[in-house]
Amino acid sequence: MPTDVIMPQMGESIVEGTIAKWLRKVGDRVAKDEPLLEISTDKVDAEIPSPVAGVLIEIRFAEGATVGIDNVIAVIAEAGDGSAPAVPGNGPAQEAASAAAPVVEAAPKAVPGGTEVVMPQMGESIVEGTIAKWLKKVGDAVLRDEPLLEISTDKVDAEISSPVDGVLTELRFPEGATVGINTVIAVIGGAVEAEGAIGEPVAEAPAAGPVAEAPDAVQEGATSAGVGRRIRSSPLVRRIAKENRIDLSRVHGSGPGGRISKEDILRYLRERGPGSASSAAPAQRSEPVQMTAPAALREELVPMTRMRAIIAERMVESMRIAPHVHSVYKIDMTQIARLRERAREGFEQRHGVKLTYMPFIATAAVQALLRFPIVNASLEGSSIHYHGNVNLGIAVALEWGLIVPVIRQAERRSFADLARAIADLAGRARSKKLMPEETSGSTFTLTNSGLFGDEFGTPVINQPESAILAIGALRKEPVVLTDAEGNDSIAIRSMQHYCLGFDHRLIDGADVGKFMTEFKKALEGWGGEIG
Repeated sequence: MPTDVIMPQMGESIVEGTIAKWLRKVGDRVAKDEPLLEISTDKVDAEIPSPVAGVLIEIRFAEGATVGIDNVIAVIAEAGDGSAPAVPGNGPAQEAASAAAPVVEAAPKAVPGGTEVVMPQMGESIVEGTIAKWLKKVGDAVLRDEPLLEISTDKVDAEISSPVDGVLTELRFPEGATVGINTVIAVIGGAVEAEGAIGEPVAEAPAAGPVAEAPDAVQEGATSAGVGRRIRSSPLVRRIAKENRIDLSRVHGSGPGGRISKEDILRYLRERGPGSASSAAPAQRSEPVQMTAPAALREELVPMTRMRAIIAERMVESMRIAPHVHSVYKIDMTQIARLRERAREGFEQRHGVKLTYMPFIATAAVQALLRFPIVNASLEGSSIHYHGNVNLGIAVALEWGLIVPVIRQAERRSFADLARAIADLAGRARSKKLMPEETSGSTFTLTNSGLFGDEFGTPVINQPESAILAIGALRKEPVVLTDAEGNDSIAIRSMQHYCLGFDHRLIDGADVGKFMTEFKKALEGWGGEIG
């Protein structure tokens, strides 16, 4: 009997995958566990092996297609099966068979008059969502997977994509409406020609600056500035481009229809480096630059967004529940700064993410938490809950609020894994791609207020945790150094303040001193591998 190859589920919250590349064509013989295709999801790129030995007799989706999990994407006739065609070798007949392979588009469930868009359930305990913003209006043409609206729930803000190509014919709820899950919120009517032939223009390119100046320009389906063509790439590629400020229209795609692969974007990074998409340096000016007058203030009363209201409630609750105490340490980051400067180019080439200071800080924090687990614990009634894992929260500032995505079991991750996880969660938080389960269950939180120039902040504990570490700005300053013989000298060092906010019901000052000393020692005497 022929064996179906299905789109696998690559993670608990993953519901679909994009076929990045077929590694075999119709008529090819394949061995069991031999790589058959490459897929891309929001989180990973992966090779999918053949489940059996046999001959590939059918490919149901073309490269670039996004397919729901558990859908059949190919069929293999097992060795010895009479349905397997006799293919003597790799020759013209095999190529012809491949060219004739059927490509079947996935058909979403439709109703008379169009396809219904429903309010999705964004987590097991979520029963409703608020329509924060419609990104399209009635009469607009939409592409499958193109962002259609933004919704807000108790846990996350998220973009909801169109399930099909077509024209938006009906909006059933206005912005601001709170709607129960599975309720129809919009209808998409008859299909439109989404792309035409691969590589042909789909839209008039606007007269605008480089794509890198607009973060959303690296989303799938965006047109590149100046050329008006659709940029085809995987979610991983778009994240790498966004983090490194690369205009994807400048990257040559080696895949079908010019699709940009992970190898393409990393090759571009190696050759040209990050930041290539930023605007060209302005011409030198002889006249002084005039200061722009500030915009006029406008008096108005604006209701809080759902996220802002929830943040307000939780901050008040945390201050009411926990007696906050703060302890500030100054740490010499010179060794880390020098190591980062030496290693960052190679690190980015190997791992596809920038080498920031955060994975160093996260690694040191995890190491200290393992030594002093009381700082990773929480209070439950009259009992202390010592957690079996370090689930590390990373606070991410958004234009519309603050969110804390979580790196689960951080103690089991390598330095490179932590760097990738931090970049991935922060990127998806800003693009509203997080799932609710990715924002709960943290046991300790890092918050980087120094990103905005703070010397140090006094953070509010993220309940039900018992401690939170605020990271101050990194600054060069003169420091008195004492050698082994007691001689003093003044040197320029890279210094940084760290402030631990802790719940004094559970954690004593002595515990904090031990924890922060261990954390300081890990950073100042860094000896770990970075990959």
